[in-house]
Amino acid sequence: MATPHFDAEPGDFASTVLFPGDPLRAKFIAETYFDDPKQVTSVRNMLGFTGTYNGTPISVQGSGMGIPSASIYATELVQHYGVDTIIRVGSCGALRDELQLGDLIVANATGTDSMVNRARLKGRDFGAAADWDLLRRTADTADRLDIPIHVGRMFTSDFFYDPHPGTFELLEQFGFLGVEMEAAGLYGLAAELNIKALAMATVSDHVKREEAMSAEARQTTFDNMIRLVLEMVTTS
Repeated sequence: MATPHFDAEPGDFASTVLFPGDPLRAKFIAETYFDDPKQVTSVRNMLGFTGTYNGTPISVQGSGMGIPSASIYATELVQHYGVDTIIRVGSCGALRDELQLGDLIVANATGTDSMVNRARLKGRDFGAAADWDLLRRTADTADRLDIPIHVGRMFTSDFFYDPHPGTFELLEQFGFLGVEMEAAGLYGLAAELNIKALAMATVSDHVKREEAMSAEARQTTFDNMIRLVLEMVTTS
């Protein structure tokens, strides 16, 4: 049952899909954490895999960068492959002084400069928020595994290189913990399609201190985040 962006067959995806932006990170997650991982799609090199963890079927699919790309893949996963839970496992830039490289942020709600969620409600504001059950279970699992997390607002931007001076200071003033490019779109789509969604991100850079992980570290050093998600999904 191929779609414009998948060459997977019916049943190839588990009901829960981890959703990193980088397809090579999807490959790394599958090969590092899954039992018996199988590549199920490779259209446009946007790789997807299915395996098991703690005996539970689980999938991981690259989403690409930005709301439009992530929305395409998420929509087809839900409408054509029966996926009902999508968990973004990404990276973000930290906005607040207390956050350090490698810290883990879980987005309970999001803001955005994109118009996609306003378009969904014909110009009205939209409260793009996490699924409560996934958020609660993640917090409980983090306590059990002794993995520190920061729960709060994330800002989703259409800009990787923001052209407006003062944007990051304004976001910090309004309590946003970090900035990334997909979470608000995923939360809006989840409400539209009636699925569960959660977005979390490891701090890969700090926008005020101009600190940054290497590209290799972004791909391979997010162990706490992946362990937390997998344990939450399969044991809580």
